[in-house]
Amino acid sequence: MNHILDCLKKVSNKMDELWKNKNLPVYLLVAMLVTLPLKHNIGSLACIVFLLFTFYKAKKTDFSFPKVLLLPILLYVLMFISLIWTIDNKLTIKGLQKEVLLLLIPFAFCTLPKITRNDVNKIIKWYSFTMVGFAIFYFLKAIVRFINSGDKAVFFYHELVTLELNAIYMSVFASLALFYFLVQKKKSIIDKTTFSILIVFILLLSSKNIIVVDLILIIIYYLFFSTIPIKTKLIILSTVIILSISSILFIKPIRERFMIEFETIFVDSSLNKNIEENQGPIYNVSLKQAWSQDQFRQNDFFPGTAFRLFQIRIFIEMLKERNILFTGFGLDASQNKIKEKVKEHNLYPNYGEFNFHNQYIQIFAELGIFGFLIVISMLFVTFRIGIVNKDFIHIAFAVTMIVLFLTESFLSRQRGIIFFIVFYSMFNSVKYCNEQKILK
Repeated sequence: MNHILDCLKKVSNKMDELWKNKNLPVYLLVAMLVTLPLKHNIGSLACIVFLLFTFYKAKKTDFSFPKVLLLPILLYVLMFISLIWTIDNKLTIKGLQKEVLLLLIPFAFCTLPKITRNDVNKIIKWYSFTMVGFAIFYFLKAIVRFINSGDKAVFFYHELVTLELNAIYMSVFASLALFYFLVQKKKSIIDKTTFSILIVFILLLSSKNIIVVDLILIIIYYLFFSTIPIKTKLIILSTVIILSISSILFIKPIRERFMIEFETIFVDSSLNKNIEENQGPIYNVSLKQAWSQDQFRQNDFFPGTAFRLFQIRIFIEMLKERNILFTGFGLDASQNKIKEKVKEHNLYPNYGEFNFHNQYIQIFAELGIFGFLIVISMLFVTFRIGIVNKDFIHIAFAVTMIVLFLTESFLSRQRGIIFFIVFYSMFNSVKYCNEQKILK
């Protein structure tokens, strides 16, 4: 028994030593981020360890409360208050359990020792190399599956990383890592190799919005942030642009994902060619139809943009039909209303299982205009701080979130919540002083 107590005492002393050197908080933050692509219980365990340790050590640190961290806390408070008016108490209570990290992680950051730019640089470095490791793992896994099946689809989209992980989410995780290697001033062979691996990985994941946003951000970086010679800039930019355009033009799965969206802008009820022969004809819904057509057929297919436009449309209908401007339906309580609209407009029933796929609308529909304004404020503040500090990775994070929230209800999934709130809290809590930023 005494031996066990001695061991525990040594462990406690070692943890105190790590905490004083600020290493342990860094390790714990890294653990939360690098477990994002893993199963939910692993990510949850990493969060629990981080929270338990930070709150346990809170009495030994100077508590500081950056005003910017008040916004996610206010958002969670509003989520909790929505219990008063929610149309589904069970779903709202379940949602509060899922969203609690929006409350706890900002509070945990308030108890941490001051996070420096070097700490953030170290965290993002380890995170980025881990994402490269995941990319290589999924490449190898796809190769094995291709050898066994001969199906090229295993290299693309959800097939590459599984639907449960989701290609769009993995694209977001990989993109932030990509920008870490992008901003390195003196790129080693390893930096160039990892950057190339992530470029290919993101292209194969085939998330249209992320590909476009990443391409624009890379161009912006070389035009306004990079200090390398102009000729080198032009060579790099030309290579990236040619690679991106070539992928869209010549790699069939990627081309088809872009073309179906382009086609729906101009053509109503075009025939969907990506179907099995034993199925009946399936028709792509155009943007015009998604916005204005009252009744649909069971064999109508909504491509990504058309479906999201339809979701905006039914949200506006809900606003007109129900008094939800100031309150919304309650946290996580809007899904049944979506199902009702899907039935009303005669869509294939499975479309009722999808959320709004738009974080702005999701929040507005569930928490009203005040929740919407809090989310807008969070994004504006983090973007502004990134601009003021001239931190390109911070700016890239903010821009990615602003755009992603237009097409995904990112804060409706645990991975999205952890990714957003950890980076939001970390970027906006960092102590810059006269330290060198990640942007070089």
